[in-house]
Amino acid sequence: MTQIKRAILSVSDKTRIAWFARELDRMGVELISTGGTYKLLKKEGIKATPVAEVTGFPECLDGRVKTLHPKIHGGILADRSKPEHLRQLEFQKIKPIDLVVVNLYPFAETVAKNGVTFEEAIEQIDIGGPTMVRAAAKNHAHVAVVVNPSRYEGIIEEMKDSGGRLSYQTRMELAREAFEHTAKYDAMISAYLSRATSSEKEKPREDHFPQEIKLSLRKVSELRYGENPHQAGALYAYDDPPMGSLVSARKVSGSALSFNNILDAEAAWSAVIEFDEPACAIIKHNNPCGAAIASDLKEAYLKAYECDPTSAFGSVVAFNGTINEACARALLDNFIEVLIAQEFDDDVIEILSEKKDMRIIEMGNKESTIRKGFDLRHIYGGMLVQDYDTDPYQESKWKLVTKVAPTHDQIEDLLFAWKVCKHVKSNAIVLARNGATVGIGAGQMSRVDSAMIACEKASERARGCVVASDAFFPFPDAVDRVISAGALSIVQPGGSVRDAEVIDLCDRKGVSMLFTGIRHFRH
Repeated sequence: MTQIKRAILSVSDKTRIAWFARELDRMGVELISTGGTYKLLKKEGIKATPVAEVTGFPECLDGRVKTLHPKIHGGILADRSKPEHLRQLEFQKIKPIDLVVVNLYPFAETVAKNGVTFEEAIEQIDIGGPTMVRAAAKNHAHVAVVVNPSRYEGIIEEMKDSGGRLSYQTRMELAREAFEHTAKYDAMISAYLSRATSSEKEKPREDHFPQEIKLSLRKVSELRYGENPHQAGALYAYDDPPMGSLVSARKVSGSALSFNNILDAEAAWSAVIEFDEPACAIIKHNNPCGAAIASDLKEAYLKAYECDPTSAFGSVVAFNGTINEACARALLDNFIEVLIAQEFDDDVIEILSEKKDMRIIEMGNKESTIRKGFDLRHIYGGMLVQDYDTDPYQESKWKLVTKVAPTHDQIEDLLFAWKVCKHVKSNAIVLARNGATVGIGAGQMSRVDSAMIACEKASERARGCVVASDAFFPFPDAVDRVISAGALSIVQPGGSVRDAEVIDLCDRKGVSMLFTGIRHFRH
């Protein structure tokens, strides 16, 4: 084992670096340092040599070039087992460096700031730091590299116990951690540049997707199990998760979320943030079993619950606003697995705590949940990548295809049903009236089966309803079913070879129909 006699310290995260440097100094380790780290050590009275004195060359180009010099990298990369390397060090008057303590510019924190410019982000791309880290990790047989401040105490203890040395096992583990650190860092930069280029409005379609996508994820928590008890599960987050996402949300109370809880919570929150009005979505098995908008959240919940009270038992419930006392008390009569809201009034959590089994999640600013980047779906051996399903919901561009036109109130309900339909598993049929779903048919292999289920759920409430279908009607049968149940107006993408038959049926029954030209499959 090589005794650590000389170390270079250059850290962005300065947590406990002064303590670590002081302990190294007490063991007689010569310290080299750069920039802000050197200033901190000097302020703390810890002796260190600025890197410019070692290289004989001043920092230049606004600090872009500091450590990129043979007297630094030769000292790190020399293979101490090769006499020729040692002779070259002696000839070039290069002293070996035995310990590299480096962590990198805060790129993720910089690009997460509101209003950060592209130029500011680029300046946070570290060059010298990753180069030193990789060099030391490559030469871990002779050099130790530390990128994580939590390692400091253990390293000092081991050095004290072994006469200033670190075992090969420790150096190997530190090297693995170092390469993980630089890989994550490069992945963050790659992801940022991918987002920056994909947002260019003039970008050709064939260049829309990057040739490679690097993912950098950190484990947030272990889950009790996956979708089923025999499957292990865990939650991971991107290094810079957006505020208003489940991985950055605040769990106010309740036990840990399960794998299925998280999937349903994501579906619920995605549904309610579609609306500007107070909205509630009740999710069961990743599908809405009720959704509504109203003048306040309590009314929205009661309307959504009425759609399918049986399925609402043991559900995930989401609101796009602040839960007040009246709304909270209305929730107490139902068994809710997970309750999600933008915020909660101060006195509400105490009321809701009566429900011991309910997990309560505060999401924060819903505006920040606008989906950016790409929607990734894992398949065995790879990923499917697509844009997020966004829709400007410009009903003014919808096409009236029947002789009868919908009323103003019906148009409002059609728009509501169309927004909900986007969040229902295809084949999706949504029946709605007065800003609330009255029947939902989801995930069936045929559209007519979904229509039958939606009508059965709605029963007499289907009279006077409107209908949204996530894709075109391949046959008139599903249309005939919802009209027979009492539907007065229908919205759908259009585009079937049998559109004329479907339109003719509506005209004969006196029902209005609009084409959106946009499909909303959700698989």
